[in-house]
Amino acid sequence: MRVGVYIPNGAGGDFPGWNMRAAWERTLDLARLSEKLGYESLWVPDHLQNVRVHNDLPTFEIFPHMTAFAMVTERVTIGSAVLCAGWRNPALLYKMMSTLDVASNGRAEIAIGAGWNEWEWRGYGYGFPSGRERLKLLEEALEIISRMQQPGRQSWQGEQFHIDDVVCEPKSIRQPRMPLIVGGNGQKVTWRLAARFADELNLDGPSIEQIAEWMPIIRQRCEEIGRDPATMPVSTLLRWRGVTGQQRVEGLQFLAELGLNRILTDNVALMDSDEPLYEYVEDCNAAGVELLA
Repeated sequence: MRVGVYIPNGAGGDFPGWNMRAAWERTLDLARLSEKLGYESLWVPDHLQNVRVHNDLPTFEIFPHMTAFAMVTERVTIGSAVLCAGWRNPALLYKMMSTLDVASNGRAEIAIGAGWNEWEWRGYGYGFPSGRERLKLLEEALEIISRMQQPGRQSWQGEQFHIDDVVCEPKSIRQPRMPLIVGGNGQKVTWRLAARFADELNLDGPSIEQIAEWMPIIRQRCEEIGRDPATMPVSTLLRWRGVTGQQRVEGLQFLAELGLNRILTDNVALMDSDEPLYEYVEDCNAAGVELLA
């Protein structure tokens, strides 16, 4: 079971009182340290404003942030967690990700979801489509991204997005394609889209008990379309709020037994201390979880 780290970008109100240059450099230091400690991947949230308390604290945009992490590391995967399908033209979005993949020497992974935070959507002029409409944007984005990863030029017409004889070069370095991850907890639509399009499903902040309940349903979504569930790994963002030591060790062991592919952890205290990174490594070691497995 692989273990990744969310690096703060400000969306959680991470930078109160920080000078912005100092905050930026601190996030790069965390990226370097995470790689040194053996973490498998670094993940950046796609948020444009602070989403926790709706104040005016700053938030770094995801693409410069991911690129900066790629430049100061050599091994770790660099992932988007998760891109909002309605904020960027999906053809351009994939072009940006494929360029990042080249810049990182094949270490980029594209994770995308329907988006949820109305405050950001409206604030940046996107309106706020209904849940059904946002899921349709996600479906069309996945269709286009999947097609653009294929050899040659591609054309496709959807209701909201289209491509017309598009050339997408460079492709990603990783073959047969850059991993495409669908993020979200929607059992009826999102998980079915993941079964159709994704190399991985990423769950957003469930409890350990919820994951145990959901795994059979996720397998069912694959089986509905004749897909082997083993070909769609499942990862999750876990918010270990106040859970450390033996309780977290046992949680990690339980998730490994469930067959989870990867755990991503967000550490709200990282801006002020390196200790959460060290402590998590210790708990993983105690649980018998290899960070790079």
